[in-house]
Amino acid sequence: MVKPVPPGGVFDGARHLYAVRVYYEDTDLSGITYHANYLRWFERARSDLLRMLKIDQREAIEGEEGAYAVSEVNLKYLRPAKLDDDVVIETTCTELGAASCRMHQIATRDGEPLCEASLRVGFISLDGRPRRQPAEWRKAFKDFMEDNLA
Repeated sequence: MVKPVPPGGVFDGARHLYAVRVYYEDTDLSGITYHANYLRWFERARSDLLRMLKIDQREAIEGEEGAYAVSEVNLKYLRPAKLDDDVVIETTCTELGAASCRMHQIATRDGEPLCEASLRVGFISLDGRPRRQPAEWRKAFKDFMEDNLA
């Protein structure tokens, strides 16, 4: 029996690329992607980026070390994605701090920009207080930003 593999992204230099397809459930009655779904796609891409950087979010939460949370987000809608479109989410890390990083994400269809997000993601304790990211995680982000992934 052939077993399907969950979708996953790829690194392209200092960019992480993650593909999604616009399904019926993503659209309104006119076949245009509902605006909130871009947030979901961006979150999936960031989660995949962390997985590829070997940052185990589940282990950090279960070990009560902390979790990442979006503290700021700004979206700019440029063009609509439509039913059956293949969309690529590109993620870059633009600034790395002790407890947070700033990221830029863009959803494109055949290279055409559809929606852009600028955001800040902070590492927090489970009671919601900012805390330093683990050193090995900061190094993983730094290596990603500098295109030094092995």
